[in-house]
Amino acid sequence: MEVVQGPGNILEEQLERMVWEYEKDLLRICCAYLRDTALAQDAVQETYMRAYKSLGTFRRDCSEKTWLMRIAMNVCKSFRWNAWYRFVDRRVPLDELFIPSESPSLEQITLASEINRLSHKQIEVVLLYYYQDFNIREIAQVLGITTAAVSGRLNKARSRLRIALRGDDGDAR
Repeated sequence: MEVVQGPGNILEEQLERMVWEYEKDLLRICCAYLRDTALAQDAVQETYMRAYKSLGTFRRDCSEKTWLMRIAMNVCKSFRWNAWYRFVDRRVPLDELFIPSESPSLEQITLASEINRLSHKQIEVVLLYYYQDFNIREIAQVLGITTAAVSGRLNKARSRLRIALRGDDGDAR
């Protein structure tokens, strides 16, 4: 499909609206995944470039946000597969990913620290579920996995967080 360039282009208007609406969400998820703010900004930029190229063929069988998150996750995965990425420690603490309106509490800092210790697969589902308000089906679409896999990752993450935060090992006492 050929895109006609010029002022008032419908695809450009759609993209501008999506940037305005989803940029912060995409940046958060890319930061969490890549653990590097500058690289996450590049990933968001690449996400919107890929979205623009595919916007005319977007079938709308999922929400725009789900579609963009899936593109962003694929971009992040391709960035992580890049050879130079594997040799650099690019950790950004999770508490730096969110700009709170007030100082975070000790509990919030502790939770962010424990989430940061989860595996990448568990961090993905926790961030999408709790911070982006995606449901399990939407997360499965974003990550390209089954709903059972999402549920399993989410349950493992909850269990690890419960143990880390409360010292609860799940045994009846």
